[in-house]
Parts: sequence; structure tokens; C-alpha cells
Amino acid sequence: MRHRSRASLQRRIDPPRRHTIWAGRIPLHRRAPHPPRKGLLALLGPGLITGASDDDPSGIATYSQAGAQFGTSMAWVMLFCYPLMAAIQEISARIGRVTGRGIAGNLRLHYPAWLLRAIVVLLLGANITNLGADLGAMADAVHLLVGGPTRLYVVAFAAGCAALEVFSRYDRYVHILKWTCLSLLSYVATALVVDVDWRAVAYDTFVPSFSFSADYVTTIVGVLGTTITPYCFFWQSSQEAEDMRVDPAAEALLDHPEQAPAAIGRIRIDTYFGMGYSNLISLFIIVTTAATLHVHGITDIQTSAQAAEALRPIAGAFTYFVFAGGIIGIGLLAIPVLAGSCAYVLGEALGWTTGLGRKPTEAKPFYGVIAVATLVGIGINFVGIDPIKALFWSAVLNGVVAVPLMVTIMLMAMQPRVMGSFTLPRPLWAVGWLCTLVMAAAVAIMFATW
Repeated sequence: MRHRSRASLQRRIDPPRRHTIWAGRIPLHRRAPHPPRKGLLALLGPGLITGASDDDPSGIATYSQAGAQFGTSMAWVMLFCYPLMAAIQEISARIGRVTGRGIAGNLRLHYPAWLLRAIVVLLLGANITNLGADLGAMADAVHLLVGGPTRLYVVAFAAGCAALEVFSRYDRYVHILKWTCLSLLSYVATALVVDVDWRAVAYDTFVPSFSFSADYVTTIVGVLGTTITPYCFFWQSSQEAEDMRVDPAAEALLDHPEQAPAAIGRIRIDTYFGMGYSNLISLFIIVTTAATLHVHGITDIQTSAQAAEALRPIAGAFTYFVFAGGIIGIGLLAIPVLAGSCAYVLGEALGWTTGLGRKPTEAKPFYGVIAVATLVGIGINFVGIDPIKALFWSAVLNGVVAVPLMVTIMLMAMQPRVMGSFTLPRPLWAVGWLCTLVMAAAVAIMFATW
């Protein structure tokens, strides 16, 4: 009798890929009709949504602080981050598409339970803290625009995001998330209406400058930690597996390698476009705050709402409204991604039925995690926790979990027992390890500067 690997036996016992099995488990009205894909928008999905969600209100605060404190001298960091961020996200996406499982599901199947538990606990802590801080930032932005009770806005945003995520049909929900990504263009608008020295921006983007001052190093670490974040790895990997499950024509590449050229090509376009869009928006946020706040000597920005408020007397009402509106718009994308990644991670780790393509009655624990994570995020805004400290500890937790997770992802992506014949090509392997080393150095510097 032929020897079978543990992964092969597991696929036979619990196959997550065969459309003949999964078609019976995912109701027809929850599956998206998939006509032939045409145009760039049809190729964009998990990569675009992941990249855009990375510019959440917490990220906006970090980029605003970088621009306010150091002007455009940190613009080069966004260009430097781009290939690193894109590489680790492409690797995460490949794991989901090749195996038909997210990262947590593969950790459960192939790695020790203690490693999975440690990563899950740290990620849930970082995600929920980040979620709470983002809800607070969105509520503060609405308060700046129209006044009113911020706590009521926190509850309203949380309830709306959770309800949409739980009760929307999957294909419709994905379209909503895609269109929400456009809210980030508000930061392009703000940069275009203020007085910017674009020559200086171009120079600082392509000619790196560096200072060994503690503030400069700490801010770079903050930008790296905000740009390359663990929840993005889990979300994109799980969404690739999810998109495959709801598409009757798609199969895990381990079982149907003939689909690989089209699938990997789409992943690459989606990921590199999405991460490029994310980093371009981050650059525009730095440029806007550098040309306004930094020039006028306002160098201490600790929240995204504070950045918007500081812009009002300097850049005018239009810039203020557009900047604040962008915080709200991207928060509507980031909150579901943060809560959803919690649900995917915990659900896959515990072997639950998972997926936004399922009815709530078919995946009660999965949707329950989304609800609980959102409720805890609301609670953070009601118990007197300082949002600035919450963001700080969220960044610390993200940094702590990112490095061992990235090492694990890189090892996983090179294991034939996990990826079959779809282990990483050498160029992607090299950039992935470079990204891991950069993050390890950033975390080491963060602890050293304490």
C-alpha cells in the first residue's frame, strides 16, 4: 500500500476543496455567480481589500505623525516597504490558494499546538485593541464634523459594520469592500489642494535620508509596524481560500495544478496593485501633513482625528472635511477586516466551519467571534482606556507576533508537505526573508529604545 502523508490523509478525510462537496455545504444564494472575468477590477479582490484596510485610522495617525514631525524626509520608507509588504502578502495569499486553507488552518494541521495557540492569543489581543482604537478614531472624526456624542457613534459604527459582515451576501459584501477602498482617495485630494514642494517629495522618496535620533528611529519602527501587520497575512490567506470555496470553477492548486498559472498570475496582480495603492495613499498622508502641519511647527500628532483637527486652521475647511471623511470611510473597511481576521484565525485554529460565504446559522461560532470581537472593541471605548496607549500596545503586540509568524510563514511556504510542488520561487523566497529580517530588526530596535 502506498505511503500517504498526513496532509494527504487529512485532505481525504476533510477535503476543503472539492466543489462537489462544498457546493452542498454553501447554499446557492450565498455563492457568487462567476461570469468570465474581464478588466482590472475583476482581478482585484483580497489583495486590494487587504492593502486598503492596512491604511486604517491607526495607520493614518502613524503616517500623520511621521509627516508632521519629520516632513517628507520619511517618504523613502514607503517606497522601501512596498516590495517587502507585497512579497509577504503574496506568500500568504499563495498559501491560501494552494492549500484551500488559511494560515491558521495550516498551522493546526502541520505545526505544534503550542505555536498555534501562542500566535492566536497574541493576534486576537492586537486585533481587538486595534479595532477598539479604530472605532474611537471614527467616532472622533464624526464628532469633529457634526458634533454629538462620540460613544453613540462608536456603537453605531460597530453595529453597522458587524451587521453588514454577518448578514450580507458574500459576493455583494466583497463589492462593498472594494468600493469602500475608494475612500482612501480623499488623501490624494488633500495633498493636491495644499501647497506641496513636489520636487522635494520626489527627492526624499528616491534618495533615503536617515537620522540615528531616538525619535526618528522610533517613528520608522512605527511606520514599518503599521505597514506590515499580522492580521493582513491571515485575512488575505483566508480570503483566497474563501473565494475559492464559493467559486464552483476554482479548486485548490494541490488538487488541480493546471489552474496554477491563472490563479498565481491573478494573485500577483491583485497583491502588487493592492499594496501599491496602500503605500501610495500612505505617502500622500505623509506629504499632506508635512506640507501643512510640519511647515507650521505642529509636530506632535497622536491620533488621526487630531491630525484632521490641526489641518483646519492651516489648510482650510475643505482639506479638514476630506481628511476627516477619509478616516470614517477607511474605518468602515478596516473594522470588518479586523473582526473577520479574528474569526478566521480562531475558527481555523479550532477546526470550526468558517467563512463569510456561509449563513450565520451554518457557522454560528465563526460569526459569534465577529460579534464578540466587535463588542470588546466597543468596550475599550467605554472603560476609560487611553486610545493613544491602546494604539501603542497594539503596535507592540503586532510587532511581537509578526516576527515569529513571518518566520513560520516562510518555512511553511517552502515545505512540500504543505505546498506540494508550489513552494516559493527563489526571488520571492529571498524578498520574503528580507522582509522578515527587516521586521526582526525593527522590533529589536523598538525594544532597545524603550
